[in-house]
Amino acid sequence: LLVSKDLGKHLLEVEDLLQKHGLLEADISAQTERVQALNAAALKFSELEGYQPCDPQIICNRVNHVQTCLEELEELAAKRRKELEDSRQLWTFFQEMEEAEAWIREKEKILAAKTCGRDLSSVLTLTNKHKTMLGELGNRRALLHQTMKKGEKILAKKSFGSVGIQEKMREVCLRWKKLEEVTGLHQQRLEDALNFFQFSAETDDLVAWLQDTYRIVSSDDFGHDDYSSQALLRKHRAVVDEVEKHRAAVLSLRKQLALLAPDHRQGVDVQIRVVEVEQLYGEVAEVAVLRTQWLQDALAVYRMFSEVHACEVWVDEKEQWLEKMEVPEELDEVEVVQHRFESLDQEMNSVMGRILDVNQVVQQLVDGGHPSSDEVRSCQDHLNSRWNRVVELVESKKSQLSSVLKIQNFLLEC
Repeated sequence: LLVSKDLGKHLLEVEDLLQKHGLLEADISAQTERVQALNAAALKFSELEGYQPCDPQIICNRVNHVQTCLEELEELAAKRRKELEDSRQLWTFFQEMEEAEAWIREKEKILAAKTCGRDLSSVLTLTNKHKTMLGELGNRRALLHQTMKKGEKILAKKSFGSVGIQEKMREVCLRWKKLEEVTGLHQQRLEDALNFFQFSAETDDLVAWLQDTYRIVSSDDFGHDDYSSQALLRKHRAVVDEVEKHRAAVLSLRKQLALLAPDHRQGVDVQIRVVEVEQLYGEVAEVAVLRTQWLQDALAVYRMFSEVHACEVWVDEKEQWLEKMEVPEELDEVEVVQHRFESLDQEMNSVMGRILDVNQVVQQLVDGGHPSSDEVRSCQDHLNSRWNRVVELVESKKSQLSSVLKIQNFLLEC
């Protein structure tokens, strides 16, 4: 049993042989105690004095022979155990290598069947799964490294069966290297797809924002009075600021596109999409500028109407006063009226400045092609006409006062 050359043809068989060998070692251990007891008893006969039933030398020789046989048996048992343990180590190595190969084949099939997703959500899901696989790859790499060390130790012993170890190690290393390359390529494809779908999603968000903003800046609501136009202009200026902030995002689209993988950036659809975004942004920015001008014009019109109204109220008041006023004939009363006309001159100078401002605003609106140019021009003409009427009345009254003063002075001289 101990000189058997059967060391097993696979791990399970070696484990079975080791189990049987353990039973044999236990039996040898039990026989050792028996042999030692028998040898001790036999040696007592060689030490007897007087009558000796057997030659003491024969007894000693017999005891030594049995002890030598037992020692040889123990040496054989130890040698066989070492051979069996070496065999177990060898077959354990081969089994671990086979498990590693099976794991590699499984991952190769999974990677071969994997896609890179059809949208951002699916790519993110696949990316998370790939991260999990990378963790498994790291754990398996550590196990394979340990198995390789076992193989190197077996080769260093130069024991039986070490012929196929180096070839197996080389074969598995090559497959492992290929798996890591395929894994790296798949990870790169996932990253490329993730960048592309993130770019597409950001572009879609930008388009949606631009479309909403276009609807806002192309509104035909310019307010119905000074207050509402000012409120709309404040809101519009905030929108214009947002449009300006998005300029950098639009300008960076081509740079982002250039960073995408060739398969993604060379697609006709994505290039057309970028051009559409740039054109849409240009339209939004252009309409925003126009709406700013339209709101400012509307505000100018409402302010002009407000100023015209204030001037006309003043003109109405002075026109009624001048038409009803009768030039007195008494010198004292004439002087009082004259003082009132002096105050009126100051007021007229102030109102004249406001009317000139109105005329300037009207001219700017007309020159700018404002849609309400006719209405604004009519309002201007009406105001100027009434102002001229007041000026004529003032001049007429002043002329009458001057005549009365001349008469009164003449009478005083007389």
